[in-house]
Amino acid sequence: MIAAWPQSDGSDEYAIAIDRGRERRILVLPALFDEANKLRHFTVETMRRLDAAGIDTFLPDLPGCNESRAALDDQTLAGWREAAAAAAAHFGATHVLTVRGGALCAPDDLAVWRYAPATGSAVLRGMLRARVISSKEAGVEEAREALLEIGRQSGLDLAGYRLGAAMIRELESAEPSGGAALANIAQADIGGPGLWLRAEPDHDPAQAEALAAIVADGPGT
Repeated sequence: MIAAWPQSDGSDEYAIAIDRGRERRILVLPALFDEANKLRHFTVETMRRLDAAGIDTFLPDLPGCNESRAALDDQTLAGWREAAAAAAAHFGATHVLTVRGGALCAPDDLAVWRYAPATGSAVLRGMLRARVISSKEAGVEEAREALLEIGRQSGLDLAGYRLGAAMIRELESAEPSGGAALANIAQADIGGPGLWLRAEPDHDPAQAEALAAIVADGPGT
């Protein structure tokens, strides 16, 4: 299930691939930052269910994430969109499924399902909130706007992730990207509360089954 795909600089990134050479081939773009950890199990289990429905899936490590050797604080959303396009081309993807903030990184030439898509400002707001709360618990008072101004100029450590200044500035105004939207799949469509809201990584088989069913039965497949 582990595959490699090439970057423009000659380096390779890894991907989880369920590839049986079938006609329907979906690039899965994961949630970003802390939400990626919380939703990793759920995302892979959704891929397994799509496999059972006759669909190949590919979950790439974006540069700076997971097993990537690239530095996270050098990454930008624009760079991740380029990387996603390269992964889609390498694996011959016919469609894209994004999870939460992954919707900010979808390539422009493929139709996309967006599961619970998040804007860049929402992603950034949640990480800033987590830092302010964590600092307060440690006896340190930090103001959101002051942190944001620092981040715009020199980057910022948020939720255990070092984000560069360019990434901070992009997140402030980023909207979901990609080609034609096949569907924006709301959390209410798959039932239960969003797993990204839980304190620790978790999984819900029923939610994975519901999301896979919507994608497998939806337009374009």
